[in-house]
Amino acid sequence: MRMIAKFAGLAATAFALTAMPAAHAGTKEEGEEKLAKLLEGREAGEPRTCIPQRGSDRMRVIDKTAIVYGRGDTIYVQRTSDPEQIDDSDVLVVRRFGGSQLCRLDNVTTVDRYSGFFSGFHIFEEFVPYTRVDQDG
Repeated sequence: MRMIAKFAGLAATAFALTAMPAAHAGTKEEGEEKLAKLLEGREAGEPRTCIPQRGSDRMRVIDKTAIVYGRGDTIYVQRTSDPEQIDDSDVLVVRRFGGSQLCRLDNVTTVDRYSGFFSGFHIFEEFVPYTRVDQDG
């Protein structure tokens, strides 16, 4: 009987952990609002096929919207092949084909941060740079 109760407790815990990401996932509209706020005061540039990847730069995931890479004056927005499936509770595993660069057509596998299971597959599209606009001039 104890064994059944212990198993039931473990099953309930496992279910709660797998339900957490779904409860956390935002909507497309919330993601677009978050991205718009991040891009305030920035101007879009010409899309790029590849961008340099520096270890000090940060990659942020905005639910159901985009992956934002970089920091400082210029950041890059990556919508991927299927932005609706992007979830900030996922860990990105990028398979690069451009050496030290992130490039269009690089493969991204996502792994659920809580369960460790495969959660998706994306292909990078072009990177759109957004640069701060000089407010003084």
